Amino acid sequence: MLTSLAMIFLLGLLLGSIFHKLKLPSLLGMLITGMILSPFALNLLDDKILLVSADLRQLALVVILTRAGLSLDMEDLKKVGRPAILMCFVPACFEILGIVLIAPRLLNMTILEAAIMGAVVAAVSPAVIVPRMLRLMEEGYGTKNGIPGLILAGASVDDVFVIVLFTAFTSLATGTKVSVQSFVQIPISIVVGLYIGIIAGLILSKFFKEIHMRDSAKVLIMLGVSFLLIELEHRLSGIIPMSGLLAIMSMAATLYKTYDILAKRLSEKFNKLWVAAEVILFVLVGATVDLQYAISAGLIAMVVIVGALMFRMVGVFFCLLKTKLSRKERIFCMLAYSPKATVQAAIGAIPLAMGLACGDKVLTVAVLSIIFTAPLGALMIDKTYQKLLSIDKVQD
Repeated sequence: MLTSLAMIFLLGLLLGSIFHKLKLPSLLGMLITGMILSPFALNLLDDKILLVSADLRQLALVVILTRAGLSLDMEDLKKVGRPAILMCFVPACFEILGIVLIAPRLLNMTILEAAIMGAVVAAVSPAVIVPRMLRLMEEGYGTKNGIPGLILAGASVDDVFVIVLFTAFTSLATGTKVSVQSFVQIPISIVVGLYIGIIAGLILSKFFKEIHMRDSAKVLIMLGVSFLLIELEHRLSGIIPMSGLLAIMSMAATLYKTYDILAKRLSEKFNKLWVAAEVILFVLVGATVDLQYAISAGLIAMVVIVGALMFRMVGVFFCLLKTKLSRKERIFCMLAYSPKATVQAAIGAIPLAMGLACGDKVLTVAVLSIIFTAPLGALMIDKTYQKLLSIDKVQD
């Protein structure tokens, strides 16, 4: 297991730095590292690592979402208003609709099977988007109109919405009855996650003001509370729906609101943690990719993915109607809201494991969406933000 971790870190950092020097996203090098080490290629990763892969990926997500919350000014988000809410579900709905219209014709699927595929592909990746939006906030790009915060908030809720839809569609495919309650869970999980996160943030803020300790210890406490919020989501499953990741982000944002001096210091600490977490996350995402599926799908699956992305961009454009954003800013939002990775790696193989006829096709498109959109989306953000967004203010 230690040898596997050594290869993950050393090869992941090596290929990441090589791609960075080539002016390409470093995460592409990390994804390729995972593909090389995976059971589908050289099979150099210990089985124990693969067994806890999902937990390690979630740990990395906790780190970056906490970092995002510690930099998220809720006042800026309130200024954005309606578009911030629409971005949480409208682009995903447009993308699912796109796949429902395209996939049955090109991949010989039923409408329900296409809806399952759409629910897998439609979620954007916080792991790709969040670090880049944080960099924009630090450099002051697009902050006047709250563009980084808008995309941050949407990306964190988008996953919750899509996973509920995925559960509903797979239940229909297996003959399980889907009730209206399944869809009511979406707003409930968002509201419950927000309120629990705010309460946790207020408690932590008061605790940190009263009890003096090293910032490193405070980081460990925040990580511990974050893990408990994830566990609380699992324990409340079937009783009260709750978004654990959203609770983590709102907890950190509350700390920023009530104790901003500390939040800025802790943000720097979490930024350093992300160096290791990013390698683990993207190498392990790459390790889930079966290139044989991707190669066998060929051009047709790529047409489905590109077509779905076009629908998603139309959805983003719809969300931004009647806003103060300029044409360039709207184009940036459409490009920035496209990368996929973590959710596709997490649920892409579930339909196949369930024995659904569309399982192979869903997994293939999920794999290709990671390979295609994660590096391309990251590259589009990195190469366009200075041209499409204006510098408004530099964060302290």
